[in-house]
Amino acid sequence: MILEDEKKLLIFSGNANPALATEIAAYLGTTVGNAFVGRFNNGEIQVMLEESVRGAHAFLIQPTCNPVNDSLMELLIMADACRRASARNITAVLPYYGYARQDRKTRGREPITAKLIANLLITSGVTRVVTMDLHAGQIQGFFDIPVDHLPGVPILAEYFAAKHLEDLVVVSPDLGGVTRARQLADRLHADIAILDKRRPMPGVAEIMNLIGCVEGRNAVIIDDIVDTAGSLVEGAKALQRHGAKEVYACCTHPVLSAPACERLTNSIIKEIVVTNTIPIPPEKCFEKLKVLSVAPLLGEAIIRIYDDLSVSRLFDT
Repeated sequence: MILEDEKKLLIFSGNANPALATEIAAYLGTTVGNAFVGRFNNGEIQVMLEESVRGAHAFLIQPTCNPVNDSLMELLIMADACRRASARNITAVLPYYGYARQDRKTRGREPITAKLIANLLITSGVTRVVTMDLHAGQIQGFFDIPVDHLPGVPILAEYFAAKHLEDLVVVSPDLGGVTRARQLADRLHADIAILDKRRPMPGVAEIMNLIGCVEGRNAVIIDDIVDTAGSLVEGAKALQRHGAKEVYACCTHPVLSAPACERLTNSIIKEIVVTNTIPIPPEKCFEKLKVLSVAPLLGEAIIRIYDDLSVSRLFDT
């Protein structure tokens, strides 16, 4: 008798971003695994794996985006189903990590929800996490399992490099985003500038100062998330006041909460470039919006994890 030791690679998806899961599976030359992820009559989530996962390496594609709690529970229940069905490894692929902005206590009696999510994922049976552009990089340390943190900068840099913009300057919307801006600037061989802002209340941004020179130059603002777009729009106005020629914006995660689409449409921003870590419904699509796919990047990461190869080598330049 010959023992078959080769493990299987299986892709499963919840309801958060099935189009991305299908695109990743196609890149890998396979299809999304058969699984039912729906609701019981009382609203509870029902998951049924309709193929064997015994001994397999299961990759669960599920950004925890809006509706964030439903997306999270689907992921946790899928992981539990895989664990109880004897999957060898369970990798949660979260292109967008919900609750990432709740990564520390800023006031008394406040939770650290990003850490709670990490605990829940581990308890559910997840053995590895793949995510992109965490709002706070230290969230990786909330896990006691391997975390592959993929940057969106290479995808965004490739797009802007193809535009051949002259006199380019990359702008960080705040002091905390300088590292990300520097990474994009290095790839585009551009200078950087920094907007100094403060938030008097959640969702409200005030631009205080500009560090660097943007006069007569094409500016690209880069951030990890565009939520209500208040910071981007106010930042673009500040750059225009300081003499910027044209203003572009880019980010990895298009949360696009109301009134983001209206604000961006009516803003001086020439183009807003995002990725499909979060699905964008038709009603949120507008002329200035350009969506890039992260499927090839996530597909390559999955291949390397499956083959026990280095994921970080993907980003060697």
